This record gives sequence, C-alpha cells and structure tokens, in this order.
Amino acid sequence: MSSGHTVTIAPTEAHVEVRLDGAVLADTTRAMRLEETGLPARYYVPKDDVRMDLMYATTFHTTCPFKGEASYWSADVDGTVHDGVVWGYEAPITAAADIAGYVSFDPSRAEISVDGDALPA
Repeated sequence: MSSGHTVTIAPTEAHVEVRLDGAVLADTTRAMRLEETGLPARYYVPKDDVRMDLMYATTFHTTCPFKGEASYWSADVDGTVHDGVVWGYEAPITAAADIAGYVSFDPSRAEISVDGDALPA
C-alpha cells in the first residue's frame, strides 16, 4: 500500500438496504464497511442478501491496487437496465480478503440507507 493510503474493512451490524426504482435489491445486517483514504465509506453486502436474480455480469472490469480486480453487474428492474450499478471483488488481494463474496452499489445511482439514514450520492 502506498504511503498514507489506508483501506479499513470491518463488519457492521447496521441495517443496510439498497433500493433501485423502488425495488429492494439488498437488505442485510451483515454488511462490511470499507473506508479508504480519500473516498466516502462504502458498504459491501453479502451476495446471499442481494437480489442476484436481478443482476447479470458485465464484461467491464477495473483494477484497484488496494483491493484487486473489480467485476461489475447490471441490474434489470422491471425491464429497466441499470448498467454496471453493482461491483465486487471476487478474488480480492489478501489485504481486502474480507470483501470476497460481497458486492457494493453505486450510491449515485441507487438509494442506499444505513439504519434508515440515506447515504449521500
């Protein structure tokens, strides 16, 4: 990790809910909170608590030197496709291993609430 850059991952018992076009896509009390230097906190939700039946994998990938290669999913909600609104690290680097099997949602495109409070976009 570069000097001064940190990534902290910790489990949270907060109630995290994600909605898109009014549909609940995720609902959990088993999220991981990821804090990274220079970025707002992100919540990663276990795939078991996500409507993965509404998701389909894209061919798009990005690489983060602090987490590894990210895969993206699009969501189809009642026939409206939201391209690449979900991402996750299926095989993260060792330092980010705690988010394997979890996904996160783009807060500028989905409504994310934590204990009933909306996350800013």
